[in-house]
Amino acid sequence: MTDASGIRAALAACGMLLAAGCGVATEPDASGRYADPIGTAPVIDNRTPYSDELDCLRAELPQSGRPRIAVGNIVDYTGKFDRDGGRRVTQGASLMAISALDRMGMPLVERLDNSVAEAELKLANNNLIGDGGAVRQIRAGSLMGSDIFIVGGITELNYNIGSVAQDAFIDGVGVSGNAYVMNIALDLRVVDTDSMRVLDVVSYQKQILGREIRAGVFQFFDDTVFDLSVSERALEPMQLAVRAMIERAAGEMARSLFSLTSEVCAPSTEPEAAASATHEGDQT
Repeated sequence: MTDASGIRAALAACGMLLAAGCGVATEPDASGRYADPIGTAPVIDNRTPYSDELDCLRAELPQSGRPRIAVGNIVDYTGKFDRDGGRRVTQGASLMAISALDRMGMPLVERLDNSVAEAELKLANNNLIGDGGAVRQIRAGSLMGSDIFIVGGITELNYNIGSVAQDAFIDGVGVSGNAYVMNIALDLRVVDTDSMRVLDVVSYQKQILGREIRAGVFQFFDDTVFDLSVSERALEPMQLAVRAMIERAAGEMARSLFSLTSEVCAPSTEPEAAASATHEGDQT
């Protein structure tokens, strides 16, 4: 026969589960929701430590003679996947590059997704699109061309290039701390659209820090085990590191295109501390 204390414990556990679900309505409210989502953080500008540099270059670069730029595919070449089957590195690096160039006020032409433009062209060619009742005309030379374009890829993702672990356990009380470092790298190039000549190449890498701190108490009371622990984990955002490298590269490319010195709108974050970079370019 089942022990009465065991039954009471099971009923208490069921009661806790039911109580946990009492805050969720089974009928939607006037807004059409069962529950209000948590979190009230505002939407803010997605900035990196190099965004101020691009804002500065927007004002410092010559207003005339800025080349029209197209952004091609900036591909993830690392081939790294997580256990759930998703890619470890963002697939939106090209979009980040477009945002970085726009932050500097560089003229842009779309080449990354031409599906809508091609559909419009096809419909107009079949006289199916009209403007104010008039059939839209297809005119030669109506599309702007690019002067240069940017392509490249995310080329490195190296795990645990350095780590440390520390543990202490005294009289049932324990504390542990772990930290590790990984890095990610990016290679971009600027290409002249007419001649296909590579004008500039940049290569950057950034180290990413992760840490974990854990503390706990483990004790025996007669036939009962008391185990209480708390932990805190943090990993520097990997995708934000990619955006930071792209913004750093965009600023360096702009200086190269306009033959500006590295002191003009120099980033507030020292390159030696933020990233190890190599830069080679043909500024002719």
